[in-house]
Amino acid sequence: MPTLEECAAFLRERDGFLILTHVRPDGDTLGCGAALCHALRRLGKRAQLCPNPEITEHFLPFVSPYLGETAEGETVVSVDIAEPKLFPAGFAGTVELAIDHHPTNSGFAKRTLLWAEKAACGEIVLELIEALHGGLTAEEADLLYMAVSTDCGCFQYGNTNAPCHRAAAKLIDYGAHVGALNKALFRSSSPARLRLEGQIFSTMRTYHNDEISVVVVTRQMLRDCGATEDDTDDLANLAGRLRGNRITITVQEQADGLTHGSVRTDGSVNATQICARFGGGGHIRASGCTVDLSAQALAAGLLEAVEQALA
Repeated sequence: MPTLEECAAFLRERDGFLILTHVRPDGDTLGCGAALCHALRRLGKRAQLCPNPEITEHFLPFVSPYLGETAEGETVVSVDIAEPKLFPAGFAGTVELAIDHHPTNSGFAKRTLLWAEKAACGEIVLELIEALHGGLTAEEADLLYMAVSTDCGCFQYGNTNAPCHRAAAKLIDYGAHVGALNKALFRSSSPARLRLEGQIFSTMRTYHNDEISVVVVTRQMLRDCGATEDDTDDLANLAGRLRGNRITITVQEQADGLTHGSVRTDGSVNATQICARFGGGGHIRASGCTVDLSAQALAAGLLEAVEQALA
């Protein structure tokens, strides 16, 4: 595995960068990709984010200046991607450098900078940009604060640790606009999103004295609420707000006919092992999978796997 300094040297030597973000892109992959793109352009490099059709309106304003028009580049770098099936639609090339924090990374890239102890991939990109430039611009700090804060739920999820807080503090020192970012990322919702949350809580099922919560989000629910994909960010953590909850299972029907499942735990069971049964993966406390099953079937399967793990 290359060192941070070796990765920085590699980036200085190469040009024509295409930066990949994963399917169903979240703030971590998008913030990392955009910040790295900005830093590479500061070096005088040609760099762009690979077009990702699943970027929602929630994040688009942050990343639109960095989006390219094609899925081609001389040097391909992936951020926050654990395996090839998570590549964005339209990309089918070879990855030269993968920057990741998922312990389940499959080693698909020619070289991989993997720090599995990090709460967010944004923490790794922060140190990589410091190695490239000696510091960050305020714009890069904003983008990486988005990456770090969204991946730990504004510092409320179980993956939040002291290094994560120290990274956030460093980003604030570099000029991140924390108040405006927290408002935009965590305290602004559309009316449709609020209606959808109401439906989610009213249909949520609980088991084992509320320790396990199961949520199923259907396309019909979105239509009933007037919601779009832009209103579905971070649904996987809603059910965890129930007092006494330890494990949440969130299943969502996708527009392409597949079903996505997410498992969040307090560490009492390994979410990666649960989702691996369905071809997925991620972290011990937060993992996901996408399958060709009905929403109800996937929810039942994940629940059974969780109960077996608890037993």
